[in-house]
Amino acid sequence: MERLPCVLTIAGSDSGGGAGIQADLKTITMLGGYGASVITALTAQNTAAVTGIHAPSAKFVALQLKTVLDDIRVDAAKTGMLFSAPIIEAVAALLRRKTFPLVVDPVCVATSGGKLLQDDAVKAMVERMFPLADLLTPNLPETELFTGIAVRTREDVFLAGKMLLEMGPRAVLIKGGHADSLAVTDWYMTSGAEPIPFMQQRVSTDCTHGTGCTLSSAIATGLAHGLEMGQAIRRGQEYLNLALRAGYRLGEGGGPPNHLAPWLKERARAGVLAAVDDLGRRLTGATGLKALLPRGRADVAVALPFADSAADVAGFPGGFTSVSRSRVDVVGRPEFGVAGRAASLLLSARRARPDVGCVMTLGGGVAVRGALEALGMEVAWMDWDGRPEYVDVAEDGFEEWGGLAALKEHPAPESVRVLGDPGGIGRESVLYVLAPDMTELLAGVRDISGRLAENPDEV
Repeated sequence: MERLPCVLTIAGSDSGGGAGIQADLKTITMLGGYGASVITALTAQNTAAVTGIHAPSAKFVALQLKTVLDDIRVDAAKTGMLFSAPIIEAVAALLRRKTFPLVVDPVCVATSGGKLLQDDAVKAMVERMFPLADLLTPNLPETELFTGIAVRTREDVFLAGKMLLEMGPRAVLIKGGHADSLAVTDWYMTSGAEPIPFMQQRVSTDCTHGTGCTLSSAIATGLAHGLEMGQAIRRGQEYLNLALRAGYRLGEGGGPPNHLAPWLKERARAGVLAAVDDLGRRLTGATGLKALLPRGRADVAVALPFADSAADVAGFPGGFTSVSRSRVDVVGRPEFGVAGRAASLLLSARRARPDVGCVMTLGGGVAVRGALEALGMEVAWMDWDGRPEYVDVAEDGFEEWGGLAALKEHPAPESVRVLGDPGGIGRESVLYVLAPDMTELLAGVRDISGRLAENPDEV
């Protein structure tokens, strides 16, 4: 078997399993690395509180580190909770001769509020660890602690980053998770270069225990795989964002990100394809489907759990096609990444309505609209004329922008069952039926077809 890159984590243990060594090793494993560890402290910890800390001697921490380095080729390392000045000094003395990239996460306080760094360790962290860091990853409270300034604006972030760089690290990533903003922006800074923003959509969740540990170990794993720093940061952000979207509650406090999220997505692929194939057969066997379809491309789009791109959405390569005056068939076997506009619309809608798991394209004619009204299926119309100039219509940009915009502007987005494209010159009006799963999608389409059959008209 090909050798896995080794990532060494030097951090504390979280008995609740969500942060520290436990989060690091889960992350390293999920991203294709081999995790080695040096434990700097034991914590009695759950999702709600840190109730106790027991640290080994600095001498024993140093023995762990020396023993690993004497035998195992380390490709990258990260530090987390280092707890005390003596432990920091012991670790730094051995890392001075390192030949691998080092990510330093200057952990001070747990998400639950427990203090993880002794007062006398702050100075030691700055003087001994910061100069060894290829990347320093403080959050906003840690940035304020180490610089002594209040960080409120982008200019404050830039000033703080400059101050941190003067303390010795080769690069700094100031994390923006604590900021009050729609997106999370992490600012990457190196000496003599303009700050670079790394942005991700904010996830509305309280499952944030261990986010800093997860991101820093993900970045270290990327570096161990040979990625350059920017690539490692971007991949680390994407992994953390996915894990946050898949997070779940464990106890009374906030839960951790779900480190298994990539595996859960992959495990679901075969089942989704089989279910889409079955859905296609059921739809084409339904009476009256032909009268519901637009003249142009019609398809279903079905998302994997935690889908974030068209590659996570399944459909039929050729969509639905008419094969006789009354019969409809699907073209090709289900695949991921082929659902086109329907996939773009689905992903857009999910940003406002994560409960939506699939859509189907229908024609936007008068008769279909009438059937929707008779059934009480709420329609939110996308604003074709009000689309911004940056929207690229040729690249499914209207659907990518329009679904989210229509739901955000609707007074009750949770009630919307259909998103409508009013069309325009040279563009057919179409409707996208939303559903949480394929069973409800099939039922909805059959309801519309049945209503239309009761009141036949030109579509």
